Amino acid sequence: MEVEIISTKFIKPSSPTPNHLQNYKLCFFDQLSDETHIPLVFFYPPTNNINFSAHEEQLEQSLSRILTHVYPMSGRFMEDNSISCQDQGVKFIKAKVNSKLNEFLEKAHKDINLSLLCWPQDSWNVDASNLYAMPIVIIQITEFECGGLALSLSLVHIAMDGYSIFTVINEWSKVCRLEIPVEKIDFMSFNLADVFPTRDLSKLLLPRVPPLDRVESKLVAKRLYINEDSISRLRKEVGGDLCFKPSRVEMIMALLWRALIRASEKKHGYLRRSLMNIPINLRTRLISLPQVEKSFGNLGVDAPIKFIPGENKMDLHEFVTLIHDTVKETIITCDKTSPEDIVFAVSNIYNESFLAQDWGGSDEVDRYVSSSLCKFPIQEADFGWGKPCLMHFGSRHGQVCWLYDAECGNGICVQVDLKEDNMHLFECDNDIKDFFQF
Repeated sequence: MEVEIISTKFIKPSSPTPNHLQNYKLCFFDQLSDETHIPLVFFYPPTNNINFSAHEEQLEQSLSRILTHVYPMSGRFMEDNSISCQDQGVKFIKAKVNSKLNEFLEKAHKDINLSLLCWPQDSWNVDASNLYAMPIVIIQITEFECGGLALSLSLVHIAMDGYSIFTVINEWSKVCRLEIPVEKIDFMSFNLADVFPTRDLSKLLLPRVPPLDRVESKLVAKRLYINEDSISRLRKEVGGDLCFKPSRVEMIMALLWRALIRASEKKHGYLRRSLMNIPINLRTRLISLPQVEKSFGNLGVDAPIKFIPGENKMDLHEFVTLIHDTVKETIITCDKTSPEDIVFAVSNIYNESFLAQDWGGSDEVDRYVSSSLCKFPIQEADFGWGKPCLMHFGSRHGQVCWLYDAECGNGICVQVDLKEDNMHLFECDNDIKDFFQF
Protein backbone atom coordinates (compact mmCIF):
# COMPACT_ATOMS: atom_id res chain seq x y z
CA MET A 1 0.00 0.00 0.00
CA GLU A 2 1.34 3.40 -1.00
CA VAL A 3 0.23 6.66 0.61
CA GLU A 4 0.23 9.75 -1.58
CA ILE A 5 -0.02 13.20 0.01
CA ILE A 6 -2.53 15.30 -1.92
CA SER A 7 -2.49 18.56 0.01
CA THR A 8 -1.30 20.19 3.23
CA LYS A 9 -2.82 23.24 4.85
CA PHE A 10 -3.31 24.83 8.27
CA ILE A 11 -6.81 25.04 9.74
CA LYS A 12 -7.26 28.06 12.00
CA PRO A 13 -10.07 29.03 14.42
CA SER A 14 -13.14 30.44 12.70
CA SER A 15 -12.92 33.51 14.95
CA PRO A 16 -9.64 35.16 16.05
CA THR A 17 -8.52 34.29 19.56
CA PRO A 18 -9.02 37.36 21.81
CA ASN A 19 -5.88 39.14 23.05
CA HIS A 20 -6.42 38.11 26.68
CA LEU A 21 -6.36 34.41 25.67
CA GLN A 22 -3.30 34.50 23.43
CA ASN A 23 -0.93 33.29 26.15
CA TYR A 24 -2.13 29.93 27.47
CA LYS A 25 -0.12 28.84 30.49
CA LEU A 26 0.67 25.19 31.07
CA CYS A 27 0.06 23.57 34.45
CA PHE A 28 2.05 21.36 36.83
CA PHE A 29 0.54 18.19 35.37
CA ASP A 30 1.50 19.27 31.85
CA GLN A 31 5.11 19.49 33.07
CA LEU A 32 4.98 15.82 34.11
CA SER A 33 3.91 14.63 30.66
CA ASP A 34 6.16 13.17 27.97
CA GLU A 35 7.62 15.44 25.29
CA THR A 36 6.27 13.31 22.46
CA HIS A 37 3.57 13.30 19.83
CA ILE A 38 0.97 10.60 20.45
CA PRO A 39 -0.81 9.52 17.26
CA LEU A 40 -4.11 7.70 17.02
CA VAL A 41 -6.03 6.59 13.95
CA PHE A 42 -9.67 5.67 13.32
CA PHE A 43 -10.80 3.75 10.25
CA TYR A 44 -14.26 4.33 8.76
CA PRO A 45 -15.89 1.95 6.28
CA PRO A 46 -17.39 3.32 3.06
CA THR A 47 -21.12 4.06 3.03
CA ASN A 48 -23.38 4.30 0.01
CA ASN A 49 -24.62 7.80 0.75
CA ILE A 50 -21.32 9.42 1.72
CA ASN A 51 -18.85 10.94 -0.72
CA PHE A 52 -15.96 12.27 1.30
CA SER A 53 -14.93 14.81 -1.34
CA ALA A 54 -18.35 16.43 -0.96
CA HIS A 55 -17.98 16.54 2.84
CA GLU A 56 -14.36 17.68 3.02
CA GLU A 57 -15.31 21.33 3.36
CA GLN A 58 -17.78 20.52 6.13
CA LEU A 59 -15.08 18.60 8.02
CA GLU A 60 -12.62 21.49 7.79
CA GLN A 61 -15.21 24.10 8.74
CA SER A 62 -16.34 22.11 11.77
CA LEU A 63 -12.71 21.75 12.88
CA SER A 64 -12.28 25.50 12.51
CA ARG A 65 -15.31 26.09 14.73
CA ILE A 66 -14.02 23.63 17.35
CA LEU A 67 -10.64 25.41 17.40
CA THR A 68 -12.34 28.67 18.27
CA HIS A 69 -13.31 27.02 21.57
CA VAL A 70 -10.23 24.78 22.07
CA TYR A 71 -7.87 27.58 21.02
CA PRO A 72 -4.59 26.18 22.51
CA MET A 73 -4.68 23.35 19.94
CA SER A 74 -3.91 25.76 17.11
CA GLY A 75 -1.08 27.50 18.96
CA ARG A 76 2.64 26.81 19.34
CA PHE A 77 4.77 26.00 22.37
CA MET A 78 6.96 28.68 23.92
CA GLU A 79 10.06 28.19 26.07
CA ASP A 80 8.37 29.67 29.16
CA ASN A 81 5.88 26.85 29.83
CA SER A 82 3.16 28.47 27.77
CA ILE A 83 1.44 28.18 24.41
CA SER A 84 1.32 31.15 22.05
CA CYS A 85 -2.29 31.15 20.84
CA GLN A 86 -2.10 33.43 17.83
CA ASP A 87 -4.07 31.09 15.58
CA GLN A 88 -1.08 29.52 13.89
CA GLY A 89 -3.31 26.57 13.04
CA VAL A 90 -3.60 22.80 13.11
CA LYS A 91 -1.70 21.04 10.33
CA PHE A 92 -4.27 19.31 8.09
CA ILE A 93 -3.07 16.74 5.56
CA LYS A 94 -5.14 15.05 2.89
CA ALA A 95 -3.83 11.80 1.42
CA LYS A 96 -4.99 8.84 -0.63
CA VAL A 97 -3.93 5.20 -0.89
CA ASN A 98 -3.99 2.71 -3.75
CA SER A 99 -5.99 0.15 -1.78
CA LYS A 100 -9.54 -0.67 -0.77
CA LEU A 101 -10.36 -0.36 2.91
CA ASN A 102 -11.90 -3.83 3.25
CA GLU A 103 -8.74 -5.41 1.86
CA PHE A 104 -6.61 -3.29 4.17
CA LEU A 105 -8.75 -4.12 7.23
CA GLU A 106 -8.53 -7.83 6.53
CA LYS A 107 -4.75 -7.56 6.78
CA ALA A 108 -4.72 -4.96 9.57
CA HIS A 109 -6.85 -7.10 11.89
CA LYS A 110 -4.05 -9.67 11.67
CA ASP A 111 -1.22 -7.12 11.69
CA ILE A 112 -2.18 -3.87 13.39
CA ASN A 113 1.26 -2.45 12.53
CA LEU A 114 -0.08 -1.69 9.04
CA SER A 115 -2.02 1.19 10.63
CA LEU A 116 1.25 3.11 10.88
CA LEU A 117 0.98 3.83 7.15
CA CYS A 118 -1.91 6.21 7.89
CA TRP A 119 -0.17 8.17 10.64
CA PRO A 120 1.04 11.72 9.92
CA GLN A 121 4.69 10.99 9.18
CA ASP A 122 5.77 14.29 10.79
CA SER A 123 4.96 12.81 14.19
CA TRP A 124 7.61 10.09 13.94
CA ASN A 125 10.58 12.30 14.64
CA VAL A 126 9.26 14.67 17.30
CA ASP A 127 11.38 14.97 20.44
CA ALA A 128 12.54 17.64 22.87
CA SER A 129 14.89 19.13 20.26
CA ASN A 130 12.17 20.09 17.77
CA LEU A 131 8.99 20.02 19.84
CA TYR A 132 8.63 23.82 19.95
CA ALA A 133 8.82 24.13 16.17
CA MET A 134 6.05 21.62 15.52
CA PRO A 135 2.29 22.13 15.41
CA ILE A 136 0.62 20.94 18.60
CA VAL A 137 -1.87 18.89 16.58
CA ILE A 138 -1.45 17.25 13.16
CA ILE A 139 -4.46 15.71 11.41
CA GLN A 140 -4.40 13.48 8.36
CA ILE A 141 -7.37 12.25 6.36
CA THR A 142 -6.50 9.29 4.14
CA GLU A 143 -9.03 8.21 1.51
CA PHE A 144 -9.10 4.64 0.23
CA GLU A 145 -10.08 3.71 -3.32
CA CYS A 146 -13.49 2.44 -2.23
CA GLY A 147 -14.38 5.62 -0.34
CA GLY A 148 -13.39 4.36 3.12
CA LEU A 149 -11.40 6.71 5.33
CA ALA A 150 -8.65 6.79 7.92
CA LEU A 151 -8.73 9.76 10.30
CA SER A 152 -5.44 10.20 12.14
CA LEU A 153 -4.57 12.74 14.81
CA SER A 154 -1.17 13.25 16.36
CA LEU A 155 -0.95 15.49 19.41
CA VAL A 156 1.69 16.67 21.84
CA HIS A 157 1.13 15.00 25.19
CA ILE A 158 2.33 18.06 27.09
CA ALA A 159 -0.72 19.97 25.82
CA MET A 160 -3.44 17.42 26.52
CA ASP A 161 -4.17 13.99 27.92
CA GLY A 162 -6.46 11.18 26.78
CA TYR A 163 -9.57 12.72 28.33
CA SER A 164 -8.94 16.01 26.54
CA ILE A 165 -8.28 14.61 23.08
CA PHE A 166 -11.12 12.08 23.07
CA THR A 167 -13.53 14.74 24.33
CA VAL A 168 -12.39 17.05 21.53
CA ILE A 169 -12.75 14.32 18.89
CA ASN A 170 -16.22 13.40 20.10
CA GLU A 171 -17.38 17.02 20.14
CA TRP A 172 -15.79 17.71 16.75
CA SER A 173 -17.68 14.77 15.26
CA LYS A 174 -20.98 16.10 16.65
CA VAL A 175 -20.28 19.62 15.36
CA CYS A 176 -19.53 18.18 11.92
CA ARG A 177 -22.46 15.74 11.79
CA LEU A 178 -25.08 18.07 13.28
CA GLU A 179 -23.66 21.34 11.85
CA ILE A 180 -23.56 22.95 15.31
CA PRO A 181 -22.81 26.71 15.11
CA VAL A 182 -19.73 28.10 16.85
CA GLU A 183 -21.72 30.07 19.44
CA LYS A 184 -23.14 26.80 20.84
CA ILE A 185 -19.77 25.08 21.26
CA ASP A 186 -18.74 25.12 24.92
CA PHE A 187 -17.61 21.84 26.46
CA MET A 188 -14.26 22.44 28.22
CA SER A 189 -12.71 24.86 30.69
CA PHE A 190 -9.15 26.21 30.56
CA ASN A 191 -8.35 26.81 34.21
CA LEU A 192 -5.74 24.21 35.21
CA ALA A 193 -2.87 26.71 35.30
CA ASP A 194 -4.88 28.82 37.78
CA VAL A 195 -5.35 25.83 40.07
CA PHE A 196 -2.02 24.04 39.47
CA PRO A 197 0.53 26.60 38.20
CA THR A 198 3.87 25.35 36.87
CA ARG A 199 6.61 24.68 39.40
CA ASP A 200 10.36 24.47 39.63
CA LEU A 201 10.45 20.70 39.26
CA SER A 202 14.04 20.52 40.50
CA LYS A 203 12.74 21.41 43.96
CA LEU A 204 9.96 18.81 43.88
CA LEU A 205 11.17 15.84 41.86
CA LEU A 206 14.25 13.70 41.70
CA PRO A 207 16.22 14.04 38.44
CA ARG A 208 14.61 12.26 35.53
CA VAL A 209 16.08 8.80 35.09
CA PRO A 210 17.26 7.60 31.68
CA PRO A 211 14.24 6.47 29.64
CA LEU A 212 15.02 2.78 30.04
CA ASP A 213 11.62 1.79 28.71
CA ARG A 214 12.22 3.71 25.46
CA VAL A 215 14.29 0.99 23.99
CA GLU A 216 16.28 1.06 20.78
CA SER A 217 15.07 -2.38 19.72
CA LYS A 218 12.04 -2.50 17.46
CA LEU A 219 8.61 -2.19 19.04
CA VAL A 220 5.75 -4.09 17.46
CA ALA A 221 2.03 -4.15 18.20
CA LYS A 222 -0.52 -6.94 18.47
CA ARG A 223 -4.27 -6.53 18.70
CA LEU A 224 -6.01 -8.94 21.08
CA TYR A 225 -9.71 -9.40 21.72
CA ILE A 226 -11.44 -10.91 24.74
CA ASN A 227 -15.20 -11.53 24.49
CA GLU A 228 -17.76 -11.51 27.28
CA ASP A 229 -17.75 -15.29 27.64
CA SER A 230 -14.00 -15.30 28.20
CA ILE A 231 -14.34 -12.41 30.66
CA SER A 232 -16.85 -14.53 32.61
CA ARG A 233 -14.39 -17.44 32.62
CA LEU A 234 -11.70 -15.07 33.79
CA ARG A 235 -13.89 -13.91 36.69
CA LYS A 236 -14.33 -17.52 37.80
CA GLU A 237 -10.58 -18.09 37.66
CA VAL A 238 -9.91 -15.02 39.77
CA GLY A 239 -12.11 -16.70 42.37
CA GLY A 240 -14.42 -15.59 45.12
CA ASP A 241 -11.78 -15.03 47.81
CA LEU A 242 -11.59 -11.31 47.14
CA CYS A 243 -13.30 -8.83 49.46
CA PHE A 244 -14.33 -6.72 46.45
CA LYS A 245 -15.82 -7.36 43.02
CA PRO A 246 -13.03 -6.66 40.52
CA SER A 247 -13.82 -4.72 37.38
CA ARG A 248 -13.27 -6.21 33.93
CA VAL A 249 -10.36 -3.84 33.39
CA GLU A 250 -8.68 -4.87 36.66
CA MET A 251 -8.91 -8.55 35.78
CA ILE A 252 -7.65 -8.11 32.22
CA MET A 253 -4.77 -5.88 33.32
CA ALA A 254 -3.80 -8.49 35.91
CA LEU A 255 -3.86 -11.26 33.30
CA LEU A 256 -1.74 -9.23 30.87
CA TRP A 257 0.78 -8.18 33.51
CA ARG A 258 1.28 -11.73 34.79
CA ALA A 259 1.88 -12.89 31.22
CA LEU A 260 4.46 -10.12 30.74
CA ILE A 261 6.25 -11.12 33.95
CA ARG A 262 6.29 -14.76 32.82
CA ALA A 263 7.69 -13.72 29.44
CA SER A 264 10.45 -11.76 31.18
CA GLU A 265 11.25 -14.77 33.35
CA LYS A 266 11.68 -16.97 30.26
CA LYS A 267 13.87 -14.35 28.62
CA HIS A 268 16.20 -13.71 31.58
CA GLY A 269 16.06 -17.06 33.35
CA TYR A 270 14.81 -15.64 36.63
CA LEU A 271 11.81 -13.78 38.02
CA ARG A 272 12.40 -10.01 37.92
CA ARG A 273 10.85 -7.04 39.62
CA SER A 274 8.23 -5.29 37.50
CA LEU A 275 6.73 -1.80 37.58
CA MET A 276 3.38 -1.24 35.88
CA ASN A 277 2.10 2.32 35.77
CA ILE A 278 -1.63 2.84 35.28
CA PRO A 279 -2.73 6.38 34.30
CA ILE A 280 -5.64 7.74 36.36
CA ASN A 281 -7.81 10.66 35.30
CA LEU A 282 -8.12 12.86 38.40
CA ARG A 283 -10.87 15.18 37.14
CA THR A 284 -13.72 13.43 38.93
CA ARG A 285 -11.51 12.18 41.79
CA LEU A 286 -10.65 15.55 43.36
CA ILE A 287 -13.78 16.18 45.39
CA SER A 288 -12.51 19.50 46.74
CA LEU A 289 -11.96 20.89 43.21
CA PRO A 290 -15.20 20.51 41.23
CA GLN A 291 -14.11 23.31 38.87
CA VAL A 292 -11.56 21.02 37.14
CA GLU A 293 -14.03 18.29 36.15
CA LYS A 294 -14.07 19.34 32.47
CA SER A 295 -10.67 20.98 32.21
CA PHE A 296 -8.53 20.92 29.08
CA GLY A 297 -4.91 19.80 29.44
CA ASN A 298 -3.31 17.14 31.60
CA LEU A 299 -4.81 16.20 34.93
CA GLY A 300 -3.79 12.69 35.84
CA VAL A 301 -1.40 10.63 37.90
CA ASP A 302 0.22 7.26 37.22
CA ALA A 303 -0.45 4.62 39.86
CA PRO A 304 2.81 2.67 40.40
CA ILE A 305 2.02 -1.04 40.70
CA LYS A 306 5.12 -2.85 41.99
CA PHE A 307 5.75 -6.59 41.72
CA ILE A 308 8.52 -7.94 43.95
CA PRO A 309 9.46 -11.64 43.62
CA GLY A 310 9.24 -13.35 46.96
CA GLU A 311 6.93 -10.72 48.42
CA ASN A 312 4.19 -11.03 45.79
CA LYS A 313 2.75 -14.37 44.68
CA MET A 314 2.01 -15.31 41.07
CA ASP A 315 -1.64 -16.21 41.71
CA LEU A 316 -3.99 -14.22 39.47
CA HIS A 317 -6.12 -12.94 42.35
CA GLU A 318 -2.93 -11.55 43.93
CA PHE A 319 -2.30 -9.42 40.83
CA VAL A 320 -5.92 -8.26 40.79
CA THR A 321 -5.69 -7.25 44.46
CA LEU A 322 -2.35 -5.50 43.94
CA ILE A 323 -3.74 -3.43 41.07
CA HIS A 324 -7.02 -2.65 42.86
CA ASP A 325 -5.40 -1.64 46.15
CA THR A 326 -2.60 0.48 44.61
CA VAL A 327 -4.97 2.41 42.33
CA LYS A 328 -7.32 3.03 45.25
CA GLU A 329 -4.43 4.11 47.49
CA THR A 330 -3.10 6.45 44.79
CA ILE A 331 -6.49 8.15 44.41
CA ILE A 332 -6.86 8.58 48.19
CA THR A 333 -3.31 9.96 48.43
CA CYS A 334 -4.05 12.58 45.76
CA ASP A 335 -7.48 13.62 47.02
CA LYS A 336 -6.30 16.50 49.20
CA THR A 337 -8.10 19.70 50.10
CA SER A 338 -5.56 22.12 48.67
CA PRO A 339 -3.85 22.08 45.24
CA GLU A 340 -0.49 22.53 47.02
CA ASP A 341 -0.99 19.29 48.94
CA ILE A 342 -2.03 17.48 45.73
CA VAL A 343 1.18 18.60 43.99
CA PHE A 344 3.32 17.33 46.88
CA ALA A 345 1.40 14.04 46.99
CA VAL A 346 1.92 13.43 43.26
CA SER A 347 5.59 14.39 43.54
CA ASN A 348 6.13 11.89 46.35
CA ILE A 349 4.47 9.11 44.31
CA TYR A 350 6.83 9.75 41.39
CA ASN A 351 9.93 10.09 43.59
CA GLU A 352 9.23 6.74 45.23
CA SER A 353 8.62 4.85 41.99
CA PHE A 354 9.21 6.10 38.45
CA LEU A 355 12.07 8.46 39.41
CA ALA A 356 13.60 6.24 42.09
CA GLN A 357 16.97 4.75 41.15
CA ASP A 358 16.00 1.33 42.49
CA TRP A 359 12.77 1.28 40.45
CA GLY A 360 12.38 3.53 37.43
CA GLY A 361 16.14 3.94 37.17
CA SER A 362 17.10 0.29 37.47
CA ASP A 363 17.82 -1.99 34.52
CA GLU A 364 16.81 -4.88 36.79
CA VAL A 365 13.18 -3.69 36.70
CA ASP A 366 10.82 -4.29 33.77
CA ARG A 367 8.63 -1.27 33.10
CA TYR A 368 5.22 -1.28 31.42
CA VAL A 369 2.22 0.99 31.05
CA SER A 370 -1.36 -0.27 31.10
CA SER A 371 -3.88 2.37 30.00
CA SER A 372 -7.65 1.85 29.96
CA LEU A 373 -9.65 3.83 27.38
CA CYS A 374 -12.79 1.86 28.20
CA LYS A 375 -15.90 4.05 28.59
CA PHE A 376 -14.20 6.89 26.71
CA PRO A 377 -16.52 8.16 23.93
CA ILE A 378 -14.31 6.64 21.23
CA GLN A 379 -17.10 4.72 19.50
CA GLU A 380 -19.22 7.86 19.27
CA ALA A 381 -16.84 9.64 16.88
CA ASP A 382 -19.33 9.72 14.00
CA PHE A 383 -18.65 12.64 11.65
CA GLY A 384 -21.57 11.72 9.43
CA TRP A 385 -20.10 8.61 7.82
CA GLY A 386 -20.72 6.12 10.64
CA LYS A 387 -18.71 4.89 13.58
CA PRO A 388 -15.09 3.70 13.41
CA CYS A 389 -14.50 0.02 12.58
CA LEU A 390 -10.84 -0.19 13.69
CA MET A 391 -8.60 1.94 15.90
CA HIS A 392 -4.92 2.23 16.69
CA PHE A 393 -3.19 4.14 19.48
CA GLY A 394 0.20 5.14 20.74
CA SER A 395 3.63 6.41 19.84
CA ARG A 396 5.66 3.18 20.08
CA HIS A 397 8.02 4.84 22.57
CA GLY A 398 7.38 2.36 25.38
CA GLN A 399 5.91 -1.03 26.19
CA VAL A 400 2.20 -0.35 26.62
CA CYS A 401 -1.11 -2.21 26.87
CA TRP A 402 -4.05 -0.13 25.58
CA LEU A 403 -7.50 -1.40 26.62
CA TYR A 404 -10.62 -0.14 24.87
CA ASP A 405 -14.21 -1.22 24.25
CA ALA A 406 -14.47 -3.49 21.22
CA GLU A 407 -15.96 -1.94 18.08
CA CYS A 408 -18.64 -4.66 18.03
CA GLY A 409 -19.83 -3.59 21.49
CA ASN A 410 -19.12 -7.01 22.99
CA GLY A 411 -15.93 -7.43 24.99
CA ILE A 412 -12.66 -5.53 25.17
CA CYS A 413 -9.80 -5.05 22.70
CA VAL A 414 -6.20 -4.76 23.81
CA GLN A 415 -3.42 -3.26 21.73
CA VAL A 416 -0.09 -4.48 23.10
CA ASP A 417 3.12 -2.61 22.14
CA LEU A 418 6.24 -4.60 23.07
CA LYS A 419 9.84 -5.21 22.10
CA GLU A 420 9.86 -7.73 19.28
CA ASP A 421 11.57 -10.47 21.29
CA ASN A 422 9.25 -9.91 24.25
CA MET A 423 6.19 -10.12 22.00
CA HIS A 424 7.06 -13.63 20.83
CA LEU A 425 7.30 -14.88 24.42
CA PHE A 426 4.18 -12.96 25.48
CA GLU A 427 1.89 -14.31 22.76
CA CYS A 428 3.01 -17.87 23.57
CA ASP A 429 1.80 -17.55 27.19
CA ASN A 430 -0.94 -20.07 27.97
CA ASP A 431 -3.28 -17.46 29.48
CA ILE A 432 -2.98 -15.23 26.42
CA LYS A 433 -3.72 -18.13 24.10
CA ASP A 434 -6.60 -19.34 26.30
CA PHE A 435 -8.48 -16.09 26.90
CA PHE A 436 -7.71 -13.88 23.90
CA GLN A 437 -8.29 -14.02 20.16
CA PHE A 438 -5.63 -12.58 17.86
